[in-house]
Amino acid sequence: MCNNCNLNIDAERTDEFGQKLLQIVNHSGLSFMISIGHRARLFDIMSEMEHATSSQIAEQSGLNERYVREWLGAMVTGGIVEYDSVLKTYFLPAEHAALLTRAAGSNNFATTMQWFSVLGSVEDQIVDCFREGGGVPYSEFARFHEVMAEESYNSVVCGLFEHILPLVPGLEEKLQTGIEVLDIGCGSGMALIEMAATFPNSRFNGYDISEESIGRAQASAAERGLTNITFRVQDVARIDQPEAFDLITAFDVIHDQAQPDVVLSQVNASLKPGGTFLMQDIAASSNVEQNISNPLGPMFYTISTMHCMTVSLAQGGAGLGTCWGKELACEMLQTAGFEKVDVQELPHDIMNYFYTTTKAA
Repeated sequence: MCNNCNLNIDAERTDEFGQKLLQIVNHSGLSFMISIGHRARLFDIMSEMEHATSSQIAEQSGLNERYVREWLGAMVTGGIVEYDSVLKTYFLPAEHAALLTRAAGSNNFATTMQWFSVLGSVEDQIVDCFREGGGVPYSEFARFHEVMAEESYNSVVCGLFEHILPLVPGLEEKLQTGIEVLDIGCGSGMALIEMAATFPNSRFNGYDISEESIGRAQASAAERGLTNITFRVQDVARIDQPEAFDLITAFDVIHDQAQPDVVLSQVNASLKPGGTFLMQDIAASSNVEQNISNPLGPMFYTISTMHCMTVSLAQGGAGLGTCWGKELACEMLQTAGFEKVDVQELPHDIMNYFYTTTKAA
């Protein structure tokens, strides 16, 4: 018997919530269509075209017209593409292209939309985890490393020299002179490769547990002809290189670790006295009530449930999750031996905090 049948229900409130759910249904559909538009390069192509028919767009992109036309239907009804009903032509406004094309760099929302199909591929396993506990390993996530590389390019590489490295006073000068650098959880190595190309007097090392990612990184470095960079498959909880590095970076890595406390202790031990640790991680609080007003709160907790938390738990790990938060991050850094931690935000990046700290001399 329904427990709520005899309760007085506010019909207006129910209607408002129904409208919200209807909006979620439509927006969820659009997230998949935006992802497809990105992968098929339709936004990039349309951004260079004037008003065009579906046939013209399909011809220019080398795609099947029927699929392009149906995709355009979603874009028009979703308010992303404009449509001239007389001429039967479609147009991507420049203001929309500025947030949906590869030329947009860190502003490209279409890159992020890919996560929903990636995460959806493991929904059955996640439901099983709700019943049985445990987690889903990295190997189950189709296209994870490919999408992560794109995301890293947007969130790290695009702002690396203009915004991120300047957060540490004097760091660029040291890199010009020549220092030893380690990037943990380097993935496909995009940030490290750009640094190695820009600072040829420094030595760069990238460690990641994924053989696939390290293979991609090695191939990219070789293609660029870089000789001051090395990538290797390595569990970053087992670095075991005491006082070897002047700078260690971790871009969106620590909260995924099975043993984040051990990793941070290894980072401290691996730094030379006076060395710097630069960590990028999600801009959230450790307390859910403080994340209610976070514009990306639902996204963060979704990604955590569907990926960040579960991949850690799959390794028998801590399962910190995406929203481990600034409070816990600072506490763990201090426990690892870093006495003073600076937490900074960048005006162009609403997703991340940047933690900078120095090992005691």
